[in-house]
Amino acid sequence: MRYIDGLKTIPPDNPDNALILGTALHTGIEKSVEKAINQYYMNYPIITDEHINEAIKLEYLIPMAQEILPPGGEFEVKIEDEHFLGYIDYLVPARGFHDSVIPNVYDIYDFKYTNNANNYKNSAQLHLYKYFFEKSNPGKFIRNMYFLMVPKVKIKQKQTEYLAQFRNQIRSELANLQPELIKIEYNPNKVIEFLITVKSLLEAKKFPKNESYLCNWCEFQEYCKEGVDFMLLPENKRREKTIDLNPDMWIYADSYVGKSTFVDQFDDLLFINTDGNTDNTTSPVITIADQVTVEGRITRRKFAWEVFLDVVAELEKKQNDFKRICLDLVEDLYEHCRLYIYDKLDIQHEQDAGYGKGWDMVRTEFLSTIKRLKNLGYQIIYISKEIIHEITLKNGTKITTFRPNINEKVANVLAGTVDLTVRAYMDGENRYLQLEKKENIFGGGRFSFKVEKIPLNKEAFLEALRDAQEGVKVKKEKPVEQESTPTEEQTPESESTPEEPTRRRRRRV
Repeated sequence: MRYIDGLKTIPPDNPDNALILGTALHTGIEKSVEKAINQYYMNYPIITDEHINEAIKLEYLIPMAQEILPPGGEFEVKIEDEHFLGYIDYLVPARGFHDSVIPNVYDIYDFKYTNNANNYKNSAQLHLYKYFFEKSNPGKFIRNMYFLMVPKVKIKQKQTEYLAQFRNQIRSELANLQPELIKIEYNPNKVIEFLITVKSLLEAKKFPKNESYLCNWCEFQEYCKEGVDFMLLPENKRREKTIDLNPDMWIYADSYVGKSTFVDQFDDLLFINTDGNTDNTTSPVITIADQVTVEGRITRRKFAWEVFLDVVAELEKKQNDFKRICLDLVEDLYEHCRLYIYDKLDIQHEQDAGYGKGWDMVRTEFLSTIKRLKNLGYQIIYISKEIIHEITLKNGTKITTFRPNINEKVANVLAGTVDLTVRAYMDGENRYLQLEKKENIFGGGRFSFKVEKIPLNKEAFLEALRDAQEGVKVKKEKPVEQESTPTEEQTPESESTPEEPTRRRRRRV
């Protein structure tokens, strides 16, 4: 993928990236701790606490590694001939009796920042260095070969642990570590195996997957194993407008107006319900609530937000035939998210986590999960209850405002994730959807409706959508791909109609 297809990937930005840390370790052993840390930091646009944690480890381990290396060697020694190119990390003149230098005889050292020493013991790397060094430098010989294994500290910060406490724990773990030298005995069969492999690669026409533990460090892992397409730019071609009869939307109203009943009229719908009011709906439903289990004397609680996260993860598998997902009520989900973050941070209120931090963590967790759900390609429908405020102007005029029952800043972001935000209301015994944009009513959308309001039913809503998009070409969309066998009742004509085309899954690029 890299050398033949010429594919490139986005540079990694995780603080514990093995390649970046390994390079910094090499720089530190060769030059200094300061230059190693500076080089490490220069690989990232922003330095966080996690980057500083890794720098603390390097600061401690590099001097220890330097101490066990013999002096007088040369770093980054290049080996090159017509068939091979490599770099010896450290080449040292061999010494004999009375610490005297043996002419034209050397020891080689290769540095590894790892906890998996056994994997490198079987590596062909040092065997190749010895063979090709001696081949390209007649009269010079390699006596001993060593891996310098520098161990890693792999611990995670606990939820109840302050940063200073965690860093003290890192230093405590570092005090128990010691780099070591592992001697490797030369095996010429390793060189033969390598050359045979190279020959087969040069002659190869097909490149089947060869999965192993090394895949975990491959930059193409998601592309190769999971089929994720990272192409960033679309074709330079205008898209054709089509009528959208399945807009993502947010509907809010007072209690008992019929919000859920209206949404329930649409087919292939899954309700994600938080308030338990499901008696008047017939679509499948998943209840989001805390789950408490008792095991002997131990009571375990699974937070409602964790239940919702499990539902999102299941929907990501696409192993279902739902086309619409309804969050009923979306403000309850936000409150469940707050309680989950409170427990995670061991706080009683957002302000307990520091200025702005707690509130930001709740909002980030909630909105990132909602966007994760949005990216799956289902039609998304939010349901909320409304809150009413009365505002008195300076001239004494009173204005009544209507908006969803959720934090205003969160509401503004949520409204931006849907195509349409509308209010439902009752006038006597009649129920309506307010389509006209008004200053005192939270709502709006991407449609130019020709009527102010419509009855609260599916047929009237679809007709209003068609009229608002008059002149736009109607295009049948492909049904969601499912593995199913058509029955006698299911014919191609009944799978989708122009009145309500199936929503196509949208892929994130």
